[in-house]
Order: sequence, then C-alpha cells, then structure tokens
Amino acid sequence: MNSKSLVSITDYSKDKILKILDAAADFEANPNRDLLKGKVVATLFFEPSTRTRLSFETAINRLGGRVIGFSDAANTSTSKGETLHDTIRMVSNYVDLIVMRHPLDGAARYASEVGSVPIINAGDGSNQHPTQTLLDLYSIKKTQGRLENLNIYMVGDLKYGRTVHSLLMAMSHFKPNFTFIAPDELKMPEQYKVFCDKNGIPYKEQRELVGIENADILYMTRVQRERFQDLLEYERVKNVYKLKNAMLDGTKDNLRVLHPLPRVNEIDVDVDSNPKAYYFDQARNGVFVRQAVICDSLGLI
Repeated sequence: MNSKSLVSITDYSKDKILKILDAAADFEANPNRDLLKGKVVATLFFEPSTRTRLSFETAINRLGGRVIGFSDAANTSTSKGETLHDTIRMVSNYVDLIVMRHPLDGAARYASEVGSVPIINAGDGSNQHPTQTLLDLYSIKKTQGRLENLNIYMVGDLKYGRTVHSLLMAMSHFKPNFTFIAPDELKMPEQYKVFCDKNGIPYKEQRELVGIENADILYMTRVQRERFQDLLEYERVKNVYKLKNAMLDGTKDNLRVLHPLPRVNEIDVDVDSNPKAYYFDQARNGVFVRQAVICDSLGLI
C-alpha cells in the first residue's frame, strides 16, 4: 500500500487527525492557493455522489490542480469488463493522485495495493468513508470547541452507514459517550460494539428517538435503499425516524444536528431554520478538509 494513501480512518493516528484539522482551518481562512499547480488528480466514482465528488473537485480547482475522471462507471471500460486492477494500474500512469468511490467493501484497500500513486477512499460500500469522518470531526470541533468528552447520538442506519462506522473509530481517541438509536434491522454491527468495549468507550442502544436532551451531537443518517438486498425489509424501516423542529425544544444550547447527506425523510425541512441545524455548513467544511487531505497525500503540507 502507498504510505500516503488514506483508505481507512485508522490509517491516521490521533496526531495526524489533529494535523489535518488544523490544516483544514488554514484552508478555510485561505482556500485559494496554487499548491497543486502542475498536478493532475483523478476522481473515479463507480457509485453516485454529489457532495463528495463536487467538494473534492472544488478543493482541487481552488488549489490550482486539474481533474480528470468519471462520475458514471457505465461510461467507462468497466462496462466492457475491465477489472478494477487494470483500471487503477492504467489511471496511475496519468495522474499524481486518485480519489475513488466504489460500491464494494475493501475496493479502496485493493486499489491502494495495486496503484502506483496515493489513493484517497471516497467511500467503499458500507465499509469506510474517512474524509467524511474528518469533515465530521472538523464540524464537531468548530461547533463544540473541543473533541473530548462529548455525548454523541447516532441515529438511523447504523448497520450499513459507513459514515457512522468511521466516525465511531475516529472518536475513540477523544473519550466519547455514544448512544446508538436504530431499529433491530439496522443496529450497530457487533464488531463496532466490540471495538467500543476494547477501547473503554461507553455506549447504550435504544430503538426510539428520545432522550436527546443530553446530546452534544445528534448525527442523523438516511436509510440507504441501495444497501438492501431485500426491498421489503427496506420498506419496513425506511421512515422509522423523522426529526422535527419541536423535538429540539429543551435540548442543550450547544447541540448541533449533523447529517452526511443526502437526506430523504429523516430530517423535516422545518429543522433547517433552527440554529442547531448544521448539516449544510458541515457539507461546506468538506472542501477545506479535503484540501488538507489531498495536500498531505502529495507531501505538500
């Protein structure tokens, strides 16, 4: 694996995470630089994306780099049967860095092993989404003034939600207290609960969206239709939670509602005007965090 790749949030130490967050703050203060002048970055999106792809491409453009790639694998040689191995080997000849999203768990790790340039994982199946995690951490630090000793409530699709899996692992450095809210069909997988137990991280599980008055961060997620093999199961759980503005009455002043987006039905539009809603600002933060990750992977910071 290329040592400059970012495949899993566990590829970064606590010190490295804090370095990236500090760099992101610098980029937020001054996002337009020529650090990537003469560099070419490939964005290979084998799976649909709006925020992740556009924020990566915005980050590259604001740093003076150039972007090649695709947003629909159907328009590539993949549709002719080309393997991921051959695609990555070929694209590595053209660029300095590859940003990749793929529907299969582990695809980014495999790409990092066969490619000759750094790979940044922009999401691989239900496994990991490390740059989303870093922008989540940046958003939490900005709104709370710290990362340590926070009550974080994770709501919705905790089984397939790669964002909550990565965030849980990253927050292990900062003494969090978790509450997992999900129906039985979408509970946090056992491996992540074992991870919490091994790292001394307290957590509790519940089915109902109640008791949020103690939360510092309320992390909402959508139920992901594309992850279900049984559509009847999806229909049973797709609208299980819906956050409404009135539900935020009596919550802590510092509470912020995060969501990796897109949302479907899980956050009512009446929440958008509440000052505790932070998900659109959260998406904006992705540009600065991804500038930091790109520059770190290329040895520029």
